[in-house]
Amino acid sequence: MRILEELKDCRTIGISGHENPDGDCVGACMGLALFLRKMMPGARVDVFLETLREELYNNIPGADTIITNFRTDIECYDAFVILDTASDRILGAKAMFDRADKTINIDHHVSNPGSGAVNYVNGSSSSACELVYEVIDHDQIDAQIAQALYIGMVTDTGCFRFSNTSRKTMEVAGELMTFGFDFSRIVREVYFEKTFVQKRVLGRALSKAKSCLGGKCIVSKLDHLAIQALGGVGKDVEGIVSELVSTTGAECSIFAHERSTGDWRVSLRSNGIVDVAVIALQFGGGGHVRASGCTIKSGMDITIAIQRMVDMIRTQLKNAEA
Repeated sequence: MRILEELKDCRTIGISGHENPDGDCVGACMGLALFLRKMMPGARVDVFLETLREELYNNIPGADTIITNFRTDIECYDAFVILDTASDRILGAKAMFDRADKTINIDHHVSNPGSGAVNYVNGSSSSACELVYEVIDHDQIDAQIAQALYIGMVTDTGCFRFSNTSRKTMEVAGELMTFGFDFSRIVREVYFEKTFVQKRVLGRALSKAKSCLGGKCIVSKLDHLAIQALGGVGKDVEGIVSELVSTTGAECSIFAHERSTGDWRVSLRSNGIVDVAVIALQFGGGGHVRASGCTIKSGMDITIAIQRMVDMIRTQLKNAEA
């Protein structure tokens, strides 16, 4: 797919991604927006996302132009693009997406069947940012576009540690690095540095963690009041599930945090044997084989839901031994 061909003659373009946007979601949205604003100066390009973490505002070019209240004076966009998700997780942008004359979905989650009239979904890609790189004109990439896309690739590959990192991923990242932005500082600030509040929330999650299935599954959960008592909000829990799965001997991890609505957001990670996408799908979620998530509505007991997930993990581990 060539994005300029899909959007030719469009005068108004909306862009959005999933709730609680991470580095890949924001990087993909802004990387695409920066490219379109450069190549289509006569078009209006609006990006709608929830409020970002400070390190993303500080490092992703153009992030200050993101519309966080999801308000617009445009009744119907000529085209609306959603990235890094299916349409069921775009929250405030859903109505705009549904009303648009043309809808496009770009995503790397294998569980996404494609939510747009035009879909570019590749579950083997490292990130939404890698897919954006594929659909834009490489000779028109500049330092700002490159930096936005690089940040997304760094965050979704775990700084190129996760199994979704391919040779192509490294080649694309290497090409982006040639644009001269301070990649070492960006990696430190975006991926490794945490605020004091985030450290406190992580500490609480680790202190409440439980080892299951002989140490092969590490589980933790934090309710809304516990996070709030530490001065945290929902975005301060990002990365906790990855810390849990890095435990020696662990094959997978589960981390659940309660939102102010009473719903629970559950993240799952795997080191290879367990397919967590299959598990998330059973609870209405989805994602990748090694990184997935789902939402447990307030009417369902989160403890029971987690136990069901652990049982499914047990079954997968037993089948792998057979």
